[in-house]
Amino acid sequence: MAALPLIVTRPAPDNQRWVHALRNLGHRAESLPLMDIGPSRSPQAATALKAALARMDEVAGGYRALMFVSVNAVRYFFSHPLVLAAGIHAPSMATRCWSPGPGTSQALREAGVPPIHIDAPGAQAAQFESETLWAVVAPQVQAGDHVLIVRGADGGDTTAPAQGTGRAWLAQQLQNQGAHAIFAPVYERHAPRPTPAVYAQLQRWQQQPAWWLFSSSECLGHLADLAPHLSWQAHTALATHPRIAQQAQALGFGQVRTVRPTLDDVHRFIQSQS
Repeated sequence: MAALPLIVTRPAPDNQRWVHALRNLGHRAESLPLMDIGPSRSPQAATALKAALARMDEVAGGYRALMFVSVNAVRYFFSHPLVLAAGIHAPSMATRCWSPGPGTSQALREAGVPPIHIDAPGAQAAQFESETLWAVVAPQVQAGDHVLIVRGADGGDTTAPAQGTGRAWLAQQLQNQGAHAIFAPVYERHAPRPTPAVYAQLQRWQQQPAWWLFSSSECLGHLADLAPHLSWQAHTALATHPRIAQQAQALGFGQVRTVRPTLDDVHRFIQSQS
């Protein structure tokens, strides 16, 4: 197995699950969440969600589908007080649920959404993203349809339309077919607190080569903010998307590799490099 540390940068609680699973596979996985996640707290976000939920109660209309951008979108949507107050429960939903990848699909199933109502890229898709999802769901969409995109937002921005290139691209495809994208922010993303313990971890890991697993460009941005003077030339970034890989290269990682965002793919890739 790989002798180098493998630093997992995903936010909690997924971070701990990945670290535990990778250690069980024999890797020296270490935890460094480079993003904090929490429920949306702004009045604007609550207003947007309340308006979005009102459409679900309409006798005519409603949504062609709900698109969940991530695992956290699923978790924070179905646990949101406004969603619970509206009597919306995953097991009773008949609306299609769109998922960009296997992690989000699993979260939907765990929430109780019937698998028959979930649309997602195939397990062998080259990438798990909005583009490959669109190839699956485009035939469903008709002019005049509405699609609710359940998403997160930066802590200081809960009202901007599409956070992330993929979501903006998907919204454009819907518009091109005469459909409408409605955005509902249910969680917020924040930079991690710059504690002495975090700085100590970064200093320690910077002194030896390591693998870094990145599933978000924002995590790379937070790393740059936390340690602007540290060099990562001796380190290898494992990026789960080409756009993330580009940012890792710009940050100065000596090597950058692209790997699909599944535990098996990460495990097999590191094994192949040992």
